[in-house]
Amino acid sequence: MNKNGRSRRTKAAAPGRSSGAVLSAEAGRLLARLGEAGAYAMRDPLSDDGLLVRRGGDGVSVGSGRFSDTAGRALTDADLAAWDPAGKRLTIGPAGRARLRRGQAPDGMAYLAQHHDLTVIAGGAAEPAVRNASENPLAWMVRRRGGDGAPLLDPAAFEAGERLRRDMTTAAMLPRMGAELGAPRVDGGGARDPAAASDQVIAARQRVRGALDAVGSDLSGLLIDLCGFLKGLERIEAERRWPARSAKVVVRIALGRLAEHYGLAREATGPEHARMRLWRA
Repeated sequence: MNKNGRSRRTKAAAPGRSSGAVLSAEAGRLLARLGEAGAYAMRDPLSDDGLLVRRGGDGVSVGSGRFSDTAGRALTDADLAAWDPAGKRLTIGPAGRARLRRGQAPDGMAYLAQHHDLTVIAGGAAEPAVRNASENPLAWMVRRRGGDGAPLLDPAAFEAGERLRRDMTTAAMLPRMGAELGAPRVDGGGARDPAAASDQVIAARQRVRGALDAVGSDLSGLLIDLCGFLKGLERIEAERRWPARSAKVVVRIALGRLAEHYGLAREATGPEHARMRLWRA
């Protein structure tokens, strides 16, 4: 009680002012759409209570659905999304992205996933491994842009590095550094017998060996450290005594060779017109 003899009342929290608030099905779908890359919602010019979701970038915008204004208010009331200062675009907030990560996390790791970008990596006879993708230097290079505005890694080089990492995980070539975060497999998935598991491991090791041979001995060790052991660029430069900011140049060259080995390219090329063929011929 205060000096006036009146009981002090704590200010009750507004309903829904929590990232753990229960959302309607429509509000949940709207949150998922806003979580896509470059997505935002705008008011429907043809309706007084509608929202249009757009997504895309680089001058290209694609429609991603129409939702009611009630779903948008549910997200803003729960601090999952917010309008820009001009009130024209509704975008997802940090709490909204954390909620999406919790919903996509493996069983028992919901609140761990809101602080980490967890990905499940399945391979061979081993149990599925759960890793924090934010610790992946390849993912960092894809998000990072150079002085020309282009990403440090193009999609083909990134996919080549990820493919090598998956094969190294399946081949059980990487030591386990700590506790296994994945839950035991009880659904009968994966290899059904040790022989089948051994075949998967042997095939993965053959793919890794072929990829490293194609890249060359001068760059294979770099790819093992980068894609397998997830060493950052600064650590690679320090261990090899390279000049500062030189690792990203060598990494591009190594991943470019790896992408060529896998047959990956930034864009599909070919003749503008195919030769007409008739069944009579």
